Formats: sequence, C-alpha cells, structure tokens
Amino acid sequence: MNSTLSSSIPHPAARRSLVEDILVSCGSVLVACSGGVDSVLLAAVAARVLGEKAAAATAVSPSLASGELEDARAAAQAAGIRLFEVPTDEIENPAYAANAMDRCFHCKDTAYGTFTALAAREGIAVIVDGTNADDAGDFRPGRRAAREHGVRSPLAEAGMGKQEIRDWARDLGLAVWDKPAAACLSSRVPYGSPVTLEKLTRIDKAESALKALGFRQCRVRDHGTVARIEIETDALPRLMELREAVALAVKHAGFSYVSLDLEGFRSGSMNEVISKPQEPA
Repeated sequence: MNSTLSSSIPHPAARRSLVEDILVSCGSVLVACSGGVDSVLLAAVAARVLGEKAAAATAVSPSLASGELEDARAAAQAAGIRLFEVPTDEIENPAYAANAMDRCFHCKDTAYGTFTALAAREGIAVIVDGTNADDAGDFRPGRRAAREHGVRSPLAEAGMGKQEIRDWARDLGLAVWDKPAAACLSSRVPYGSPVTLEKLTRIDKAESALKALGFRQCRVRDHGTVARIEIETDALPRLMELREAVALAVKHAGFSYVSLDLEGFRSGSMNEVISKPQEPA
C-alpha cells in the first residue's frame, strides 16, 4: 500500500491493524532484525499474528555495533520467534569499502541477498524490514536494494512513524521501546574515506566507552586521527564535567585527538555535506 495514502488513516489503532493485516497477507515472513525498536516491534507483531510462520534474521558483521546482536537475541526470545544470525561479508566488497555515497546500497544488497537465500531454504515467502514512514525524508540508498530484493516494509506501508512505533512497543512491553536510534558503524566514516576493520573497531570501542559513562545517545565520527563526538545537547554540560574521562576513553579506543561537535547529536549528520539525489518512487 502507498504510504502516502495509508498515512491518511486517522487512528493509531487502525494503523496497527493494517500492519498486522499486511503481515498476515504475506503468509510467512522473515524479519530483517537489527535489534532496534522498529525491527524488534515488527518481529514481535509478526510472531503474534503468524506464529511459527514468522522468523527473524540479523546480519552479523564488523559494522554491527556492540550490544545490537544481544538486543536482537533478547527480543527474539521474548517474542518467541526464531532468530537466524547470518554472517555477512560486505566489508570484503570493494564497492562497499570504498565508502561512496551508495555504500548503504551495497551493504543492504549483501544482507538482503543473504536473507533471500535463507528464506528460500526455510520456505518463507516474504522478507520484511522495519523501515517506517518517517524514514522517507532521509537519504537512504539502501531502499533501492530493498526494492530490488522485493523486501516489504509494513510499518512504512501503514504510514506508521517513529513515535507511534515506540508507543506500540511500550504497550507490548518490549524492553527496547525507548532505545536510542542506532545505525551501522560505517555511518560514522565520512564518504570517500575507506571503511576498514580498524576504523570500525575503534569507533565501536569509543562509543561503548561513552555509553559506559552514561551517554545513551551518542556518535563518534571518525575523521582519521580525530574523533568528533556528537552528544545530545542537554548532555553537553555533563560531558564537559567528565571531559578528562571522555578524552582518555576515546584516545584509548585508538584516536589521537578528541573533538566535540557543538551542534550536538543528529542522525545522518554525514549526509549534511551532500545533496540528496532523487530516488525512484
């Protein structure tokens, strides 16, 4: 269903029912589950309406941040849905490692290609992902890969945005309902700077250290020897109080210099230097 049309549905309960109807109409689904609130909610709802005809899959690679796989495992266990942990090797693809603006396409192309083969082996009809209606305004070349692999996005099709998803997840008692937004570690590397295992490892270590210090929503952008920290603006005073501990932790992760972005945290900040191309509808 066209998300523009479905967004005219007036009541959240109707959109919830529409998501369930879309899943049921698929017959059986494999949920691409990253461990974030969107895909975890979708997996939980799929398990509820499809039972054993629903399964989930998590792509496991160096670009998956620490804790995400554990969240996916916990969510799958709580929902009673099978979880396949699928190793992916996108970092071995030169087109991905080059980190051009279409990097996300190559990542998703690898993941969805792997999931397609898995679904065929398991006799599962449709792959679904947690893309929501609010994602339409961002630069997401991975959506082309989703279209090419026939992946459906029930939340977006139903016109459901992020806040409604969090509300539904909270109503279902999902532990991740208020989990901060996440993205693959490669999104911390500026376009044109190659993605390497070394960079992903130091980014992950630095962000894990910041989270251990109590900063739930943070990004460490990798500018070579310089780490650029993005933190929510209301947390800036606390970060300054802990600046010595922060600097020490980030340097210990592998950076030589530590900087603070005064504009604060914002998703997709690496996209601010590009103009969004028009993608086909």
